[in-house]
Amino acid sequence: MRVGIDGYPLAEPRTGVGHYTLELARALALISPSDHFELVSPAPFDSAALDEIERAQMPNLHTTNPRASSIRGHWWSIGLPLYARRARFDLFHGTNFDVPLWKKRRSVVTIHDLSALLHPEKHRSRLVRRARLRLPLVVRVADMIITPTESVKREVCHHLSVKADKITAIPSAARRSFQPLPFAQTAETRKRLGVEDNFLLFVGTLEPRKNLLTLLKAFAQILSQSSLNPQLVIAGGEGWLMDDSFAFIKRAALSERLRFTGYLSDDDLRALYSSCRVFIYPSVYEGFGLPPLEAMACGAPVIAGRISSLQETLGSVARLVEPLDVDALAKSITEVLEDDNQREMMVAAGPTQAGKFSWEQTARLTLDVYRQLA
Repeated sequence: MRVGIDGYPLAEPRTGVGHYTLELARALALISPSDHFELVSPAPFDSAALDEIERAQMPNLHTTNPRASSIRGHWWSIGLPLYARRARFDLFHGTNFDVPLWKKRRSVVTIHDLSALLHPEKHRSRLVRRARLRLPLVVRVADMIITPTESVKREVCHHLSVKADKITAIPSAARRSFQPLPFAQTAETRKRLGVEDNFLLFVGTLEPRKNLLTLLKAFAQILSQSSLNPQLVIAGGEGWLMDDSFAFIKRAALSERLRFTGYLSDDDLRALYSSCRVFIYPSVYEGFGLPPLEAMACGAPVIAGRISSLQETLGSVARLVEPLDVDALAKSITEVLEDDNQREMMVAAGPTQAGKFSWEQTARLTLDVYRQLA
């Protein structure tokens, strides 16, 4: 079986969809050596992603990069269909919400979430317009749809009028590199990043649905109403629509107790996950919730938003609070910081919960979908 995979998410430093694309492709190639898998992108692949693929040394996993600008400008309508015909793909997997609107070849699309449709005010208008126009077409043209949780499956059924038997919920997983590190081994990383010994951690692209403003308000409350004085470390690439959060930081004079690290490598993330006092993720909407699961894999106590997808992913191990409840979030953080027994139980249970998910399992379930179609 020859499978084309959308490699476009690997043209930039990886966030959630990029990690999904690369980890799935590698796991598929590993468990099914008799099949051919090809990552296809009209833009050059990010060098870090290419290095990882080359180091894996899998003869049945390839990358292709048709670079002609005339093709890239019409990738989904002309460039990819033409290349897929030449490559004789049996099936194409759109890992990032999109597939060509063809009828001659089988296709699978992964719908990670419906955030742009359900929370349009938290996204750039261009993205919202594209989602409203394109997603209804994509879910009809694709032969099968994959979602990361049952929660997103229900949303796709309801909001895009798709029958449930066309959708398979297949969870993602934390990467194998995310395992606990002894605190002493994280000292060099923390020193280089300007991170103190006693710190709280948030990881994610800085965008409104991650609900950073609620976390900042809860953090300000902790500093003003308790004797606790942790540092809050915010790790992630700059996103959009964050003016309110930055205005609050200035108003509340939080700058001295905040550390923005920007986008971090996996090694740096592992060090911070392993050494933070609490990992906090008060997102108002997620399709799966990879950062809190990665934090759990490294033994971090996790406090997250009480939303259906995170309940599926994190189980009863995380402490869940209503995402917009500042007082409840501040109280939960304070209690976990002050209760060593609770913290230790959360630290011990996290890797077990994260271990319920694996990329091998994700790949096997995805391969089942491919074989049903091809």
